[in-house]
Amino acid sequence: VPPSSDRLHDGAGRRRVCYVASRYPAVSHTFIMREALALRAGGTEVETVSVHRADGRELLARADELEAARTWSILPLDMKAFVRAHFRAVAAHPVAYGRALAEALGSAPPGWRGPLWQLFYFAEAIYLWAHADALKVRHLHAHLANVGADICWLACSFGRMAQPRAHWLWSFTMHGPTELYSTEKFNLARKVARADGVVCISEYTRSQLMYLSDAAHWAKLRVVHCGADLARYPYRPPRPADGGLSVLCVARLAPQKGLEILVRAIGVLAAGGTDVHLTIVGSGPLDSSLRRTVQSVGMAERVRFAGAVGQDEMAAYYERADVFCLPSFAEGLPVVLMEAMATGRPVVATRIMGVPELVEEGVSGFLVAPGSVDELVGGLGKLAASPDLRESFCRAGRLKVEQGFDAVRCAGQVAGVFDEMASAAKRPR
Repeated sequence: VPPSSDRLHDGAGRRRVCYVASRYPAVSHTFIMREALALRAGGTEVETVSVHRADGRELLARADELEAARTWSILPLDMKAFVRAHFRAVAAHPVAYGRALAEALGSAPPGWRGPLWQLFYFAEAIYLWAHADALKVRHLHAHLANVGADICWLACSFGRMAQPRAHWLWSFTMHGPTELYSTEKFNLARKVARADGVVCISEYTRSQLMYLSDAAHWAKLRVVHCGADLARYPYRPPRPADGGLSVLCVARLAPQKGLEILVRAIGVLAAGGTDVHLTIVGSGPLDSSLRRTVQSVGMAERVRFAGAVGQDEMAAYYERADVFCLPSFAEGLPVVLMEAMATGRPVVATRIMGVPELVEEGVSGFLVAPGSVDELVGGLGKLAASPDLRESFCRAGRLKVEQGFDAVRCAGQVAGVFDEMASAAKRPR
């Protein structure tokens, strides 16, 4: 039996959804905030929930602070509210409580830790259910297929059994690549089976979930790209050629980003006579080791570490660059590439996962083999030698983002998918 229209809308016809993330807002999760803000601008009421309270050190812009202030956090627990939520759930719906707990334990990933973590997720899920129920929001949506998705799944499962007339609904956005490397740990096949819908950020991501899941669930998998804020990142013509090359990389300083390969490539270019400088924006666990690498290859005067930078400052970094480079070993579909292309900067990136869906080889940038210093040197070297090529890539990159990766348009597509989920979903399973 199809759900009633109030599954996703209130009595005034407004679309309502609760976004859940493991930590929100966060520097590495700006794409979630961008989507939430665009949805709100389009008329959707978006409540935000963070499993772990946002780290104040990551609130680098005024928008981050405002979003953190309106976001409800599960952890650290308000113990009184937590106990009240569970007492209410047990007292009013004891059978549903027991069945939801059994479902949590029965869907545990392999290993002795699986059931233990499922108990934690169940406890947090009941707390989330009580919060969402008080707001009368019946659609829970997790960004990333991690703890947020587990909690949404179990909260919705309890809500369906306890309140069958309330029409609870849940979905998640699949980004990757981390979850795709540990599909059993993240319970991806079960999550696809139990969700009402899955937003995939790329065709590549969708294909991986198709591989993992039964064909009966493939219709749930909808591709909607993340997007760049075209107003925040307006097109800027390339800087006048002055014989040098300013390269920008925006990335978390983590192994998957391949930044050591980029530093070595900059060293090769400099040794060959190219006046090249690299700015790295971001922070992370490899900060110290990357600085040592820069020293060891004699690039201290050519490589600048800018640290973590807020969204209010990012546009200026793109505008000062000649080329944007992202040498990752693994990616979903990086928003920083979209932002660089929106600003009008040619890109050099690795030929992996969803990246070729954004960067067109030889049109808006160069795609190179991951881990190849030689190919990275070749791509950057061609752009250093040809201002005309850089300008051609700039125009093509902006057009590509305008046509398929505009944050406002992508948020509208997400809203449409939410509506389709509400129309197609069946009564509680």
